[in-house]
Formats: sequence, C-alpha cells, structure tokens
Amino acid sequence: MEFVRPDSIEAAVAALQADGAACLAGGATLVAMMNADLVAPDRLVSLRDVAALRDAIRRPDGTVVIGAMRRHRETAEETDLRDGQRVLSEAAAQIANPPVRNMGTIGGSCAFADPAADYPPALLAADARFALIGAVGRRTVPAGDFFLDWYETALEPGELIEAVILPPAPAGTVGSYTKLARVAGDFAIASVALVLGMDGGACTHLAVAVGACGPAPVRRRDVEAELIGGGLGDAEIRRLTDALAEAFDPVDDVRASADYRRRVAPRMVRQALVEAQQRLSETL
Repeated sequence: MEFVRPDSIEAAVAALQADGAACLAGGATLVAMMNADLVAPDRLVSLRDVAALRDAIRRPDGTVVIGAMRRHRETAEETDLRDGQRVLSEAAAQIANPPVRNMGTIGGSCAFADPAADYPPALLAADARFALIGAVGRRTVPAGDFFLDWYETALEPGELIEAVILPPAPAGTVGSYTKLARVAGDFAIASVALVLGMDGGACTHLAVAVGACGPAPVRRRDVEAELIGGGLGDAEIRRLTDALAEAFDPVDDVRASADYRRRVAPRMVRQALVEAQQRLSETL
C-alpha cells in the first residue's frame, strides 16, 4: 500500500485520482476498518498536513465554515457557533469518548455516513451545506442531498469534503441535540436534532431532524412550514411527530429493534421540543 501525505488541497485531490485511493482524515473509522480487513486501499492519502482543512471561520454575515479536518473536540468547544448553530457543537460533544473526539474529524465522520452517527441529523437541522472538491472543481451540496443511503453520500470518486458550511441561524433561536444510546458514547438508537425559534408564543423557526431511524436523517420540511406562525402545543407537536414517523425506515440491529425505534423516536422529539421551548422562555 502506498502512503501519501500531500500538503495542499490541490495535491490531495490529485493524489485521490489514482485507482484504489482512499482519504485518511482522523482515522477513527478507516483505520479500524483496515484492521478488521474490511477495506484495503491501494493508496492512502493522509490529510494531516493540509492546514487549510483544519480551520473554522466565522464570516461577517454569521456563516461558519468548518474545515473537514476539524476535530470533534474542537467543534464541541467552538465558540463561533451561535444561536441555532449550537446544535452542531452539542452533537459533537456526544460523539464516542475523549480519545475519539481528539482524533476524529467532521469530514471523516460525514464521509463515512453512518446513519446512527451524531453529525448527520445536526447538520440537516442546521441547514448546512457541504463544500466538495474534486478533479473537475468545487461544488456545494445541501446536507439533505448529501446523505443518500446506508453509508452512501453524494461524494463522487476522487472528491473530498473541503468544509461544512453553516448558514447564520436566526437570532434568538436555540439549537438542541439529544440521543438515546445503550451506553454513553455509543452510536444512537435514535437521535433528535432541532433548531427552534419562538416569539410571543408563536413559532418563528422550526427544523427537526431524526437520526438512526432510516438510511439517512429524517426531516419533514413541509410540516415544519405549516407550523410556522402558530403555537407549538401538544396538537402541533403530535402533527409533526406523526409526519416524521411516516418517513422512518428503521432496521433491527444489535442496539434496538425497528419497532422500538418507531416507538421511542416520536417521544424524544416531543421531549426535545418541550425542553427547547423552556430554554427559550428562560432567556427572555
């Protein structure tokens, strides 16, 4: 196996064009898969020396650009994530354990696209976009179009994630991420990411994404839009949870049954929305 350590994004993209090439970011997932003989790249392209992929930048308009090599610990502690953008730092703080958070990267995790991982629902709720770069140039893909299926993304062969782009969250919104797991740090049985805004009892912003209940995170933008401008009581929350449940496609696995996920996830959504409203009321 050939090992390559480019020092620029362009050199990394060039190195990835070889047949059998794979990116090595933090190595939390890829190295474990190699040790288990699940994958055997012919060329390993390490991104460790690509400094441009490690930064997090807040633009004047409030947009935050997080380089693909940003560690989970750094994202969890990121002070430039404000209002509803905090959903991402809350998700990062619940990934695995301290050693993994010190090693793993946001780009590596998202490229692997485990449906039970913490980033996908948080990025979907935050309306994030992925900045991708390959041999034919750069493009951006919304989070909702990036996670396609079980461990499948919109990345084309030879492309890599350059950054994750979070748009400005409406002022006064709150971001929240909760997950149910067998033990602390495990992958989710089900997870809920949301961004919520309220004004005088009326919902001004609503984004709810559920993870680990299908091949990709689930969100119902159509129902969210219908609830904007009104209250968010039991009936409205039930309307949203019912719509989300219709879109679930969970499986039985070692963590839980599909039936259990269908039962517990709507309850988690309800609880998360009630707690988010309480958090907003405490800030007034």
